[in-house]
Amino acid sequence: MTVPPSVTPDWSFEREHWRRGHFRVAGVDEAGRGAWAGPVTVAAVILPGSAAEYPFRDSKQLSAAQREQYAQVVREVALAWAVEHAWPDEIDRLNILGATHAAAHRALARLDPAPQALVTDYLKLRVTVPLSAPPRADALSYSVAAASLLAKTERDRVMLELDAQYPGYGFAGHKGYGAPAHRAALHERGVTDAHRRSFAPIRALLSEPASLFGDSLFGDLT
Repeated sequence: MTVPPSVTPDWSFEREHWRRGHFRVAGVDEAGRGAWAGPVTVAAVILPGSAAEYPFRDSKQLSAAQREQYAQVVREVALAWAVEHAWPDEIDRLNILGATHAAAHRALARLDPAPQALVTDYLKLRVTVPLSAPPRADALSYSVAAASLLAKTERDRVMLELDAQYPGYGFAGHKGYGAPAHRAALHERGVTDAHRRSFAPIRALLSEPASLFGDSLFGDLT
């Protein structure tokens, strides 16, 4: 399902739950599932069920400044919100989908009041409340767009911290994704504890003989 960039979220998915008496609907979204390094970050947000219009959009459609601005609005207007991370060790242990589900359940467990229904961006969680999981919900649902903003801005903050902790990898720029500069830094500097060792590009690099790149490629991390 392709959604044009100009699409504005609305309350269509939430209204389906409201009609059934489930008025506290949490939107759930994640950031960083495809990255090679850093956490996958999941946010859950319950917005007031007033059908008001918000400036929230899929975080990928906004500039960094807009994301920060609107994320603050989300925190101010939400009935409840929570953000959780699944770090590389959990990702490597559970796989990326399992770790994303685990982080989502942790975020949902922190919501107070608890949600009565969920709308997710195609994340088919095992839950006891009604669930809608349409594709591209971050562009179609206000609740999921709000979660998208929190997940993205919080993960970007973490990647800035990792950039300071691991200088030279460019985490502040590519946010842990497989950019050419990231690949080059891996070959020059080696794999860090921030990397997801179960991901194919990292696993392949770890399997290469250190002598191909110098004895210090992986340092003490292998």
